[in-house]
Amino acid sequence: MPKAQETVLEIDLKALKHNFEYLRSKLQKNTKLLAVVKAFAYGSDAEEIAKYLEQLQVDYFAVAYANEGVALRQAGVTTPILVLHPLPVNFNSIIEHHLEPNLYNFKILNEFINYASSKTKTDFPVHIKFNSGLNRLGFSSNEVDNIVATIKATNAIKITSLFSHLAASEDLDEKAFTLNQIETFKAIVKTFKNAIGFKPMLHICNTSGILNYPKAHFDMVRTGIGLYGFGNSEEENKHLKPIGALKTVISQIHHLEKGASIGYNRAYISDKPIRSATLPLGHADGISRIYGNGNGFVTINGKKAAILGNVCMDMIMVNVTDIDCNEGDEVIVFDGTSTAEDLAITANSISYEIITSVSQRVKRVFRR
Repeated sequence: MPKAQETVLEIDLKALKHNFEYLRSKLQKNTKLLAVVKAFAYGSDAEEIAKYLEQLQVDYFAVAYANEGVALRQAGVTTPILVLHPLPVNFNSIIEHHLEPNLYNFKILNEFINYASSKTKTDFPVHIKFNSGLNRLGFSSNEVDNIVATIKATNAIKITSLFSHLAASEDLDEKAFTLNQIETFKAIVKTFKNAIGFKPMLHICNTSGILNYPKAHFDMVRTGIGLYGFGNSEEENKHLKPIGALKTVISQIHHLEKGASIGYNRAYISDKPIRSATLPLGHADGISRIYGNGNGFVTINGKKAAILGNVCMDMIMVNVTDIDCNEGDEVIVFDGTSTAEDLAITANSISYEIITSVSQRVKRVFRR
């Protein structure tokens, strides 16, 4: 790619294909793969990512909220889309665009049945989520009989899948907890199947579950962060390629004397003469104010430049005292070498937070 001349997020679709194929290689032939494309496909571009994954024959998509699924449908995506956190106010959009809601408690179950019935729907595909230990969304194991009774009393919906979500699949110190979650889910499924008379599709594994718990792949697995290049471990990161590279340029260089301050609230005061570079991105672009003041860095001509003072809305300042650079030079915030995870660690954060925070005002450029 040409050197950046403004703040851009480069998205490498070849890297996406590599990650997709690596994760697919971990599955049995008949196991489906669901791609999680919520939050603008983890801060990249949901429509472009989804359309490309359709070319790779992905089996399912998942989004967090209905409006994300609507945007994919309007972009021409036809693959089934699971809405992980539907709300009653969005039921009309879900039905109109043939999205598939996750029904996670009796309020949402009953309200969706009533709404689907009012639209004279029959066998509308839905998914039932059970809480096996994450304690976020989901029915409890002792609610199976009531769920089945509710479902048997209507023909408005049809259960496409039963699923749950692992809480600590990336942490092998929590292996006993994860295995208990898997066994809890299996027991729920057995009870449900016996009560309703058929077995819906089953899924519990996220990216780390795919990699660490192959016996729990069931009928489908869900992958989010893995597609975007992170495996939640140093070993797995070696097999994946970050798809995003956030780049910018040096707008101005300042030569500052000892005692000079930088930025709002004079948060950085130099203890010796330094050179600072001002870059055109800030917390409105996804570089949180948690960075600066000792946290975070960018890379300029192969060298790390620490972020100085407080991050501004549209700008950050970095220390280039020991870096041979000029105004207009390219700056790497994160890429495949100096990764989002590397940046996140400096502020006790995670790669998910960095990549999903990249503002929509940042220009996306695709490498095909």
